[in-house]
Parts: sequence; structure tokens; C-alpha cells
Amino acid sequence: MAYKRNKAERRNTSVELNITAFMNLMVVLVPFLLMTAVFTNISILDLKLPNPDAAAPGDNSKKEFEVNVIVRADTLTIADQNGGIIKTIPKASTGHNFILLNQTLRLIKNKFPEKTNITILSEKFTPYDDIVQIMDTSREFHTLEDGEVVAYELFPDISIGDAPEAAGKAGTK
Repeated sequence: MAYKRNKAERRNTSVELNITAFMNLMVVLVPFLLMTAVFTNISILDLKLPNPDAAAPGDNSKKEFEVNVIVRADTLTIADQNGGIIKTIPKASTGHNFILLNQTLRLIKNKFPEKTNITILSEKFTPYDDIVQIMDTSREFHTLEDGEVVAYELFPDISIGDAPEAAGKAGTK
């Protein structure tokens, strides 16, 4: 009979689950994870492809001024879309001279304040970082006014494309 009583007692006993330690862990862990989480900022830049109906660089039928930045391995060339070279900036030992590029674009913006578009034409295998820095340099410039850094717009409407073949490289593969 003792056997039957133990079996009956086992059926009637209920086990209570103790989750206090787990709850304490969650109370500490959740705020810690929220404080140490890295929230990334993703910025998106709206780029445009060059207009296929636009006049070819050698065609002077279109007289409107369009700014091009031609990115080559050894130079940055700022040119008018109609074929006129405005400035060629040679690459220094530390890389492209983005400061001189920005200063030249500021002079162009002063001459043509209504212009907001620019086309960046790069050679194949141009480092991505160089293209991003040229886009950032072309979009705005920063100046110090009354002890504060102020950003001014240069050419925020950026188009991208392939650079034309260099004159010395034509015919080589």
C-alpha cells in the first residue's frame, strides 16, 4: 500500500518554475544592449545618369555651360561640356587635391550662381573612395563665419558617367 500512496502523492505535487534569476538577467542585459548598440546613419545621394539627348562634347550647337569633372589616375580635369578645359589638377603623392578642386568649383559657382548640376566622369578602376570624395567636394563647401562653420551649396545635382578616352591612350587596350 505504501507503493500506491507514493504514486498518488507524485501526481498531486506541482512544481513551481523559478524564473527570478532569468528576469534579473533580462533587467540588466536589455538596457546594456540598448546603450551599447551602434545605430548607423545611412545617407543616400540621388545621382543621375547623363542625358542621352545631350550634345556630344565636340558638338558646339549646344552653348549652355555644363561643368564636368574628369577623373583620371593622375589628374582631375575640370572642363566645360562643350570641350573647353577650365583647370587640370595633377595628382600629388598623397592623392588627388580635393581642396584645389573645391576652390576651383567655388570660383565657377561665383561666375554661374544658378548652376546646380555637375557631371563626374571617371575612368575604369577609379577607387570608389575617390569618387565619393569628389562628389562630397562638388556638393558643398564649408567656411567659417562669426566663429561657426557654415556649409554652402555648390553643385548638388550630380550626374556620373564614363570618362572619355585620353588622347594619348586612343588605340591601346
